[in-house]
Amino acid sequence: MKWPMVCLLISLSLAGVFAHGEVYKWVDAQGRVHYGDKPPASAKAEDISDKITINSFQGTEVTANEFFDAVEETRAEEARNRPKRVVMYSTVWCGVCKKAKRYFQENRIPFKEYDVEKSAKGKKDYAQMQGRGVPIILVGKTRMNGFSAQRFEQMYRGPQ
Repeated sequence: MKWPMVCLLISLSLAGVFAHGEVYKWVDAQGRVHYGDKPPASAKAEDISDKITINSFQGTEVTANEFFDAVEETRAEEARNRPKRVVMYSTVWCGVCKKAKRYFQENRIPFKEYDVEKSAKGKKDYAQMQGRGVPIILVGKTRMNGFSAQRFEQMYRGPQ
C-alpha cells in the first residue's frame, strides 16, 4: 500500500474518535430557553450532551442505535404491508377484463385501468409491453397476462 493511502486510512479512522455531537442549552434575555449545537457568544450556555436520552413509548430509555434500528424495522414492516400498485390494461369488450375488474372492486383493491383501444396512454404502454392480449395486469413491477384470482393474490399479497 502506498504511503498516502496509509495516511488517508489512518486519518479517516481517527476522525470517528474525535467526532462528538454537542448540544447546548441557554436562556436568552427574554427568558426563553434555546437548544443548539453551537453556543451563542452573547449568553452563557450549558453543555447537555451527556444528559440526552431517547425515550421509547413504553417509557424505557434506549440508545440512539436501538432507536434507529427500531425506526428502520418499522419502515421495513410498513413497506412489506403497503399495498402494491395495480394497473390493468384492458378493453371494454373483454370478458376476462370485466372479471378482473369485478374481483378488484369486490375485494377493495385499488387499481388504475387503461383501455388499450381508447386511451392514448393505454395504446402507448400496450405497444411498449408488446401486448398480445388483454388484460395485462401489473402488480408493482410484476406482470400477469390474463387473470387468475389465485395468481393475482400470490402476486399482490405474497405467499401465505
